[in-house]
Parts: sequence; C-alpha cells; structure tokens
Amino acid sequence: MRTVFITGASSGIGAACAKVLAKEGNYRLLLCARREDRLAQLKEELQQSVEVEVHTFVLDVRNKEEVFTAIDTLPQEWKNIDVLINNAGLSQGLDPIQDGDTDDWDRMIDTNVKGLLYVTKAVTPLLKQSSNAHIINLGSIAGKEVYPNGNVYCATKHAVDALNKGMRIDLLPFGIKVTAINPGMVETEFSEVRFHGDKERAKSVYNGLIPLSGEDIAETIAFVLSRPEHVNINDLLIMPTAQANGTIVNRK
Repeated sequence: MRTVFITGASSGIGAACAKVLAKEGNYRLLLCARREDRLAQLKEELQQSVEVEVHTFVLDVRNKEEVFTAIDTLPQEWKNIDVLINNAGLSQGLDPIQDGDTDDWDRMIDTNVKGLLYVTKAVTPLLKQSSNAHIINLGSIAGKEVYPNGNVYCATKHAVDALNKGMRIDLLPFGIKVTAINPGMVETEFSEVRFHGDKERAKSVYNGLIPLSGEDIAETIAFVLSRPEHVNINDLLIMPTAQANGTIVNRK
C-alpha cells in the first residue's frame, strides 16, 4: 500500500487525482490544501464511495515555515510517504508585462515555484526511505512555450520544467522517480482563478471545444505511477484533441 501526498487537493486536478487513486485500491491518501471545508467534503466523499485511508490537513504551500512544520508534525503513521504529487499551482491575470499586477506575479511565483520547492525539500527525506518513491510535478504547456500575455505564468511553469529535470538528476542516486505532467487546456477552476472570479470570462475560454478534464490528467498520473520499478516516464505533454499548442485551437 503506497502513501500518496497530494498538494492543492481540494479541487481540480488534485481532487481528481485523489478520486482516481482511491479507486485503484492500493493507495493511502495524504491530502492538503488551503480550504479546510473542501478537504473535509472530499474526504467524506472518498470514504463513502470506496474503502480508503485518508488524512487531510490545511496547508498554504507559499508559507515556508508552515510547510516544514506541517510535514515534521505529521502523525508517525503518515510519514511513510511514497509518492509526492506537486499539484498546487495557479495563474493570476492575463496581461502584457507592462500592465501586470505585481501582486499577481508574487502569488504565481510563490505558489508555482517556491511552494513546489518547499514541499519537495520537506518531503524528500521521507521519500528517501521508500523503496518505491516517485515525485510527480504538474507543469503546463505554458512551461514548453510562451504565449501572448502569459509572461510570468509561463516563466513559473518553465521553472517547473527545469526543476523537474534537475530533480531527476539530483535524486537519481536515491532511486526516486521524477515525472512532469504538462497539460494543455483543462476545465477546472483554473481560468476562474486566473480572471479573479469572472465566471463568464472563464467559461468563454472553453467555448466551442472539449477541453481536458481533471480526471483525464488523474488517469494519466495513475498510469505513470503503475509503471514497473525500472520504468520512469520523465515528461508528458497532454492536450485536448482540439488544441495544437498554447494558442491554436479548433473551435466549432
């Protein structure tokens, strides 16, 4: 039974990962997010639908001290972490660089880059004790190219792409697998958060096409985790059929 730690687990891809892996029957779930009510609701839903061990706790990955304290004070029975899914991340705003909001920049950098680093550093000593350890980093098509007005968000996801490669090298002596999952358009709360709660603008992003779902990404992650011990999938780019790259889509 492998213990999987998922950040940003209260919604979107994180919640979908929890649901898909719970159904697999061979994972215990350690879930964190900022929203305690959402975590409680997810835990109840999981335990009503399948037989799975779940432990949740509130965590804002941007807070360095909070991250290290939270991992250090986990119940002993939840410190045997085998898999870390660095899912917590967001985009804020879609403005040209000269018009960007520096608060938006800080939130993206602090969450997408520094938060991922804090959690990885805090959890790696526990992963080193596992005989089947794996880190999954959630990247983006925005980490493979740059699109208009994406500037800082793209920069953060390029950083995740570089960190994924660096982790793969640095953690190789410990037998820790490292994988990047880079989605294109996924219909979650992503666009609503990017547009600061503007639901209509967020909805328009997906008009005329079928985007990926959180479950599509979660099922991909489940496949990656199911590979034999000698197999590591370094980097995956997954797109909706209707999307060719970061900006070219086929709307009907």
